[in-house]
This record gives sequence, structure tokens and C-alpha cells, in this order.
Amino acid sequence: MTHVIDHGMALYWGTSRWTSMEIMEAYSVARQFNQIPPICEQAEYHMFQREKVEVQLPELFHKIGIGAMTWSPLACGIISGKYNNGIPPNSRASLKGYQWMKDKILSEEGHRQQVKLIELQAVAERLGCTLPQLAIAWCLRNERVNSVLLGASRTDQLMENIRAIQVLPKLSLSIVSEVDGILGNKPYSKRDFRS
Repeated sequence: MTHVIDHGMALYWGTSRWTSMEIMEAYSVARQFNQIPPICEQAEYHMFQREKVEVQLPELFHKIGIGAMTWSPLACGIISGKYNNGIPPNSRASLKGYQWMKDKILSEEGHRQQVKLIELQAVAERLGCTLPQLAIAWCLRNERVNSVLLGASRTDQLMENIRAIQVLPKLSLSIVSEVDGILGNKPYSKRDFRS
């Protein structure tokens, strides 16, 4: 990667879906051989997928300064409300290669997530935003998240998603605590038990 960066083909490099151990090893090897180490990890992060970004990566963020570029803030569209009433025709979950997603949505856990989304919709309405905007702002509010990759398929979706920036200042500690209470999945790291 150092060659690619030195020749102007990239400004920096990062990892995607690597374990903390793999990232640390890449960083150590790069430093040992005077090469450019990765500067970020691209990780899935949304209201239903928190463990890696909130527990596994913070130590790396602290030790080596690696950042997080997160993806799928709407959980492949699940948080958008698209699947509230089942699997719509021509949706991603209806496609041949996405049976895993359909199974996930229709599972018992998928139904529990739908109930949580109904409660979160009420929070979004109180804040004057859409549920997708709340979900994206919720991802951005994490100080360890450097950027959130959006996956809009239409211009109006992209514009709605971008307006999540306006929701970010509304996410007070009490709102975040309320969202965490609804989700019931806040992971705890070793640091949480030290005090």
C-alpha cells in the first residue's frame, strides 16, 4: 500500500471487516518495515449492530489512532421502514441472492426489531425527523465514527439521509439514553466496569 500511496494512486488506506487483531498486526508490520499503516477500519454499524464499533475497536482507536468509516446505517434498509409490513416486491430482500436478508427480517429477532422501530418512530416524530434520519444521526453521534457511508438508491433518499446532519444537535444525552433503552442492546466494554 505504501507504493500505491507514494505514487499518488491513493492518499491513505484502510481495512474493511478486519478483526482488531488483524488491524493491529497490519499496523505493527507496517511500522516495523517503515511502511504506511492503515488509518481506518470500515465496519458495519447501526442500531442493531453495535459490538465492533463500540467495544472491539475503541482500544485500537486509543492505541494507534485508527478511525472508523461505518456502513449500513439503515441495516440494509430494515431501519428505513421498508420492511414493516413484510417483503415488498422488487426490494433487496426479495431478490434471489438475498434470501439471508429475507430470513433475517422474517425471523423472531426481525419481528422484535420491528417492534423497536415502531417505538423509535415515535422518538423521531418528537424530534421532527424521519426514522432513517434519526438512525444516521445516531451513528454520527458516536465520537469514534469518522464517517458514515450512505447507500441511497434514489436522489430523494440521499437528500433525506443528508438531512440527518440537522438532527445531530437534537440528540441530547436523554434522547440517546431513551434510544438505548428502546434498543436494549448497548454493549459494555471492560472500561465501563472500572469506575
